[in-house]
Parts: sequence; C-alpha cells; structure tokens
Amino acid sequence: MNPIIVIPCRMAASRLPGKPLADIHGQPMIVHVVRRALESDIGPVAVACAEREIAEAVRRAGSRAVLTDPALPTGSDRVNAALAELDPDARHDVVVNLQGDVPTVSRDQIRAAIRPLNDPGLDIDIGTVVTPVASVEEANNPSFVKAACAFGPGQDVAPALYFSRLPIPWGDGPRWHHVGIYAFRRAALARFVALPPSALEHQEKLEQLRALDAGMRIGCAQVDHGLFGVDTPADLERARRVLAPGVRR
Repeated sequence: MNPIIVIPCRMAASRLPGKPLADIHGQPMIVHVVRRALESDIGPVAVACAEREIAEAVRRAGSRAVLTDPALPTGSDRVNAALAELDPDARHDVVVNLQGDVPTVSRDQIRAAIRPLNDPGLDIDIGTVVTPVASVEEANNPSFVKAACAFGPGQDVAPALYFSRLPIPWGDGPRWHHVGIYAFRRAALARFVALPPSALEHQEKLEQLRALDAGMRIGCAQVDHGLFGVDTPADLERARRVLAPGVRR
C-alpha cells in the first residue's frame, strides 16, 4: 500500500468557532494534528481546508494545505476534492481521513486504521479503529458510537456489521467504541462520496452507515484506548494539559 493522510478542516464550529486555529502552546491546533500525522510515518500529509487562514497557518508551519469548496458537506467530500490536486495521477491507493480536531491522536492509532486493509481474507474497503467500551455509562451514552464487531481468538481485526449510538450488541460480552479515523481504498472513497446519504445514516446520524448500506465492507482494528476531539473550551484546556511540554503521552 502507498497511503496518504489528508486532514479535512474548517473554521465553522457551533461550540468552539475557529477551533482549528486555537492556540496550543504557541501553535494552532491544526498544526499539532499535522505533527501527529507525520509521526505516524505512513505517508505524506496534507490539510484539506475550507478557509484561507487555515491554509496559511499550515503552510507557515512547513506543511501542505489545499483549499476546497467551503460548501462541501462532509470531511470525506473535502478529502476527495483535495486529492485531485494532491495526487492527480492516483499514485496513492489508500487515503487516511484524519479529523482536524484530534491534536492528541497517537501514532499507533493512525497506523491501526490501515491494518484492516492488509488482511486479504476480509476484502475490506474502509479501515477504521475501535477500543473497548469502558463502562455501562459509556455504553449508554449516544455520543459514544458503538461498533458491532467480533474478534476471534488472537485476532485484532474484524469486519464491522453495524454502527449505532445504542449499546450494541445486546447481551454479555465486549462492546466496542468506534474511533473515527478512516483509511479508504482510493476507489472506495470515490464510490463513497458519490453515494447519496442513506436512510440509516440519516436516522443514526452516522456517515459510515452509508457505506454499509451500499454493501461496502468496513474493517475494525483494536487499539488500547480512544481519542478525544476538541469540541468545547473544556476540551481545548484538556488538550493543552495533555500536550504541555514535559508531559508524557
């Protein structure tokens, strides 16, 4: 595989407007995300942004940014649009979609997303990441998306059967919290963004159900712990604490 990481990013955010440029120890948040992506060392990294000020911040930090149509509805659409400029000859056959509001993401979490694509027995179109649900409260929290998948003995990759905000699957046994990092095969991304939103996607408010509804296969890789996105001022303060100089991550 020859992956590329593309980070979709826009200024609009209802709870924390302008958050891509929020300062974290002297650098905008989006620059921290780019640095985490570079640390994964799986391929080149670029930002697909809706506004010029984001592009300028990324370029000042020495990284690549592509301006995309602000009207694009999703991060996946923004990633796909940026690829026309980033890789017009389609040399990269895997595209990692890493959100621009996860400055504490780890190298191993990013690398895990491409692991399902390496399993020839599963024939996966889209790789993603899951971590164990830690508590009953987390299982019942609709903000924590759950993935219905079952790992065999000694396996750390499994196909996803469904995603929901409900505590699926029912009964005794492990549940898995979905971590929103995606690794698309290039053809799968092009197909995905061309699909109309599906009924289940609308009902659950989960974009990945569009892929499952269309018969695409999503594979999940296990990681030890999840990540948190910066959506509120409190999240931003938490990220500043985690990324403080001298703090081990």
